[in-house]
Amino acid sequence: MTIGLDMMGGDFAPLEAVKGVLQYLGEQNADANLVLIGNKDQMDPLLVEHQIPNNRIKVVHAEELIDMHEHPTKALKEKKKSSIAIGFHLLATGKTDAFISAGNTGAMLVGALFSIKAIEGVLRPTISSIIPKENGTSGILLDVGLNADCKPEQLNQFAVMGSVYAQLILGIDSPRVGLLNVGEEEGKGNILAQATLYLQKSCCLNWIVFLKNLQLIPIFLCSVNYLHGGFIFVMHGTYSLAISIYPA
Repeated sequence: MTIGLDMMGGDFAPLEAVKGVLQYLGEQNADANLVLIGNKDQMDPLLVEHQIPNNRIKVVHAEELIDMHEHPTKALKEKKKSSIAIGFHLLATGKTDAFISAGNTGAMLVGALFSIKAIEGVLRPTISSIIPKENGTSGILLDVGLNADCKPEQLNQFAVMGSVYAQLILGIDSPRVGLLNVGEEEGKGNILAQATLYLQKSCCLNWIVFLKNLQLIPIFLCSVNYLHGGFIFVMHGTYSLAISIYPA
């Protein structure tokens, strides 16, 4: 497998991206080919400093960068030489099998929809995050910021996509799915939450165990493998709490 990496996206790029590459190459089963996409003038000294072997990577120069504050569609149209635009071009033309970026989330959404298209039947992509649980296992929370406004059908699809990920990647045979809401009772929440819960109850997929509404606390307990409708405040609130307890 060949994986394209946007080396210019995220905090403290490209330094942290180079550290991530070094960590991956040090793993026992690191058999993927890496294509590092970014500004060579900034990347090359870091690759040398961290002793990244040249035979394990390929560097593709990108002279432009899509910043976090830029409008996604406009930026992708105007910045054809940006790391994200080049990354999606390599993916769409079959030169890479996957593309990863910690950069502009909106640009990744637009690029995914217009460069490689969604799987047939999928209404919208989603972003998930691994949530650690008290018993040492992991759960999944999504959506975590890619879609600010969703329809019930989209949230219901997130449940299915997240469950497939839980099965194939985390090895959970029968994922337990909950809808994040302000209360556990069926009548709680806004119209979106109530309509989504109705769709979940009508779901005919017998390999998914729906737990109906859940509040914030079970996210970190053992009772649930996956939550969706994951209001953005959960991620930012959890991040802020972690920073306050363990300051940098």
